[in-house]
Amino acid sequence: MPKIVSPNRVAANRANAQRSTGPRTPEGKSRSSRNARKHIFTPENYAVVRLEEIPAVANLRADLVACFRPVNSQELFAVERIALAQQSLLRCAALENGLFTACLNETMNPEGFPRELLSEILTHSLEVTRAQNRNYCLAEGFTRLTRTSPTWGIFLRYQAQSERLYRRAVEDFDRLKALRPELPNQPQNEPTNEPIASPQPQETKAPPTPETKTPEPPSAPRPAV
Repeated sequence: MPKIVSPNRVAANRANAQRSTGPRTPEGKSRSSRNARKHIFTPENYAVVRLEEIPAVANLRADLVACFRPVNSQELFAVERIALAQQSLLRCAALENGLFTACLNETMNPEGFPRELLSEILTHSLEVTRAQNRNYCLAEGFTRLTRTSPTWGIFLRYQAQSERLYRRAVEDFDRLKALRPELPNQPQNEPTNEPIASPQPQETKAPPTPETKTPEPPSAPRPAV
């Protein structure tokens, strides 16, 4: 037969859960974030060879852990997902830079000048700056590359997917954070990292002093018989 819990007991449990904030010290949060954790985040598994630095990936994760402060293994996993999604966004930015460089490379000669100049009708009696020429080369190269290749369309889909993964990872962390009162955030077999309160001095009572008898007044001398 299932045990019946009184409404008062349920309300008390909920009130206690709301007051539970988990470990407060940095050491406690760092340790509790690894509760029951078997998976280890290995930065070299996520860095592209000769393109991305392994310490940069590790630092990205460390910054996010310091920012979000996960208190259990599931929150830590969500933070690591955020880190990988951010790495994808940075990779998208680098890829975009490379694609625009390829556009310029398509229309500029080794000396850095456009292989094809702007139309005389467009530039008649006007001085065209270097920046305007390079903007033209960028647009012309972009047109050529997108005319015969689906590269840019694939890139935009990859970029949108990276942004979605980032938002989902943040939302997942927020969801887990809301469950903190229900999920354990401290090992059951380890002491907490909370500072132990120093014992308060107990009030000591002075030992009872032996009772002193009030001296009796001297009796009057008896008359001699």
